[in-house]
Amino acid sequence: MEFNLKKIIKALLFSTSEPVSIKDIQKVVQRYHAQAAAAQQPDLLEGAGEPAVVPPPVQEVIRDIIDQVPTLLTATQIREAVDALEAEMREANDACRILQGPEGFRLVISPAYADWVRLLRGEPRPQRLSPASLETLSIVAYRQPVTRSEMEAIRGVSVDSALTRLLELELVAVTGRADLPGRPLQYGTTDKFLDFTGLRSLGELPASDVLSPAQISEWIARATTPVEVGDAEVGLPLEDQSAAAVATEEPPAEEKPAE
Repeated sequence: MEFNLKKIIKALLFSTSEPVSIKDIQKVVQRYHAQAAAAQQPDLLEGAGEPAVVPPPVQEVIRDIIDQVPTLLTATQIREAVDALEAEMREANDACRILQGPEGFRLVISPAYADWVRLLRGEPRPQRLSPASLETLSIVAYRQPVTRSEMEAIRGVSVDSALTRLLELELVAVTGRADLPGRPLQYGTTDKFLDFTGLRSLGELPASDVLSPAQISEWIARATTPVEVGDAEVGLPLEDQSAAAVATEEPPAEEKPAE
């Protein structure tokens, strides 16, 4: 049998519903070589004191298979094999896809066939996130750890209902408290968020070329700090200000003529 890393990885993913990490695949290869080495040792026949004899042709085939399997697979080799396998499955319009999450690789149903699986299980269709929830989730993903007031400063409206929904779906979680007056709660994304978006890490989030983090921080600071607005800021001319000031002054009292 020819060693085919892609087919081996696919078989491992088929065998479990849990994520299979790179380390898991490397351990499987190490166990394979350990068992192959043990199989090469002469075994005693059951009930006899003579070692079992393996026919030379069979022994050569086993040795040839063992030689094909590398003693150590690197993380790069495994990722390249997974990427190639995923590309083949997409080109063939396979019913399965490989999902790469923070905990490893998982074999999942293609979105095109998800409805059939739901009908088999009698499950309802998943509800889509509302635009408010998506906006709030984006703010948390890019600004985490972030407080509720910072989210509301960016969105301009309350985030109570959207944030509650994200907490219920376990896409967002409390990560700590900010070093600010009142010690407000801070929020961040979870591993479930990475699975939901198909990302392996937050570093794979698309880069934003609209505003830099420093510009957003400055904007939040301005939005959360009250500013006193005078007449000059609203466009009132200076001469009108002087005239208004003169009009508000009390006229001096008239002197009475001496009798």
